[in-house]
Amino acid sequence: MNHKVDIIGASTCFGQPKLGVDFGPDAIRYAGLAKALEIQGMNVEDKGNITGQYKVDPTLHSAKEEMGLLNFEQVKDFSTELAEEVESSVKLGRFPLILGGDHSLSIGSIAGISPHYENLGVIWYDAHGDLNDSETSPSGNIHGMPLAVACGVGHESFVNLHQPGVKVKPENVVLIGMRDLDVGEREYIKENDILTFTVTDIREKGMASVMDEAIAYLKGKVDGLHLSLDVDGLDPTETPGTGTPVDGGMSLSETQLAMRRLNESDLVTSMDLVEVNPLLDEKNMTAEKAVEIASFLFGKKQL
Repeated sequence: MNHKVDIIGASTCFGQPKLGVDFGPDAIRYAGLAKALEIQGMNVEDKGNITGQYKVDPTLHSAKEEMGLLNFEQVKDFSTELAEEVESSVKLGRFPLILGGDHSLSIGSIAGISPHYENLGVIWYDAHGDLNDSETSPSGNIHGMPLAVACGVGHESFVNLHQPGVKVKPENVVLIGMRDLDVGEREYIKENDILTFTVTDIREKGMASVMDEAIAYLKGKVDGLHLSLDVDGLDPTETPGTGTPVDGGMSLSETQLAMRRLNESDLVTSMDLVEVNPLLDEKNMTAEKAVEIASFLFGKKQL
């Protein structure tokens, strides 16, 4: 693992309708992220927060709809700014750790990372596939679309953001923790033969086996691996402070094991840690779990 880590706050709530998720980066910082990573021997630089137009647009949540995409312009502008910041980090040979913020931020983070890899891989650790577009999305919320955009599906302004074209090949994607997929997402997964592990798969096989299979599938195929982890991948009893919780998710111990396996693989080159909403949280426990998850990715052990 790269020991030089840039913390980049992506303070966006543009991709969904609930206020508060834009405070997620600071909640994670308050929970002790930088210190926790430094204990693991990381060289940590905090690059502050990207906030986009939120500073000058208090009417954001009127949520003007364009082309079936809510807050289209805000997401596009924010994603462009984030992509530039993330690419700067990668160019300096550092590990960008992007804190959210809603999952639409991955449009920008992946766009900033992908120019530096011929075959970028993605592990999407989430309750949802985030593989919708404006035609398949039931809501028009862009936080349900970033992985589709990365794979080249969606509005051309998003698909071509920062650099033209596909950022990630579908065959280089692994989905982990799926339990709330829309019809269009299911069809896309089947059509593109995306390696997918549902929560049922994890219960039947065990997390260690699932992670070993995912790592073996990607190793040798990819020259960089982006981990995009939504805290709603965990069960709401573990991470209540998130906007789209789904019962029956992974436990913290399962997630710690997954992170430990990824650390041992030495494949991960960047990470999103998203959808922490302190306004929905209980005593900042979701942000604290986010810190614990990141700590295990960067080498924390229980013994």
